[in-house]
Amino acid sequence: MKNFEISVLDLAPVKQGKSINDTFQDSLSLANFAENLNYKRFWLAEHHNMESIASSATSVLIGFIANGTKKIRVGSGGIMLPNHSSFVIAEQFGTLESLFPGRIDLGLGRAPGTDGLTAKALGRNPTTINEQFPRQILELQRYFSVENSNALVRAIPGEGLDIPLYILGSSTDSAWLAAELGLPYAFAGHFAPDQMDMAIKIYREHFEPSKYLDKPYIIACVNGVAAETSEEANFLSTTLFQAFINIIRNDRKPFPQPVEDMDSIWSPMEKTMVLKMLKFSFVGDQSEIAEQLKNFQEKYQVDELMLNSHIYDHQKRLESYEIIRRAIDSLFS
Repeated sequence: MKNFEISVLDLAPVKQGKSINDTFQDSLSLANFAENLNYKRFWLAEHHNMESIASSATSVLIGFIANGTKKIRVGSGGIMLPNHSSFVIAEQFGTLESLFPGRIDLGLGRAPGTDGLTAKALGRNPTTINEQFPRQILELQRYFSVENSNALVRAIPGEGLDIPLYILGSSTDSAWLAAELGLPYAFAGHFAPDQMDMAIKIYREHFEPSKYLDKPYIIACVNGVAAETSEEANFLSTTLFQAFINIIRNDRKPFPQPVEDMDSIWSPMEKTMVLKMLKFSFVGDQSEIAEQLKNFQEKYQVDELMLNSHIYDHQKRLESYEIIRRAIDSLFS
């Protein structure tokens, strides 16, 4: 089994009965905790028009987290690039990298991170996304290059800085693009598991070495809910299940507390849909988590596992990341 790094994906979850300021303070607390446990990076994901997720101003929040930590890499998982001008993103991440040298990642996705009406408010043109996204990545690379110093339009800060780009995907489309551009690839297995096998296969088989990367680098994002006992972990995971029911129902309310009985909340069809979406969710005590992750890694041989954890109680969420850290360490001790 190939050794792998572990990292955190944080959506800045807003919980019922808590404020958005509470959310941001919890995110910072988690970043510090993960840093002390030697997690590699802490990424925040761009979403819009959702009461349950507060990471809409992703670049701003990255600065807040980076300023409150010392060594962990901080970045976007991701910036939804067609929502923005590539020039503005180059300036924003150039500013972040200038403030926190050697610690900033720029993960890039093409999805809107929201509903159709909000996507329209963001100024997206859905008919040009597939053409626009690759072009914007090349624009970013140009703005960050030293060679752009002679151009009429320059990203300052940004120009000449080494800001790693990562291509994010939840289908096979971005796997082809990441392979073609020779960039690292992160797959959103935490909510879209169906095409992960094929996407990873495409990326590995068609990867073209570049000046940025000489061989494929794969990050798999999954859900993790760990506790001291299996019973407690399964209880805590009901927050995650309820959050995905809300997605199915198009109900964007804040994340709920865990419940004893999910069958009183979801219908049989909803249960089937949720469990299908959450195929790559590792739930259990330390030994169970270790076994689940071992089976996953033996199959996929990823370079990095990025863990998202929807747990209502903040202290329990911290403990989950600590138990997962111990579970992974036990696989290689």
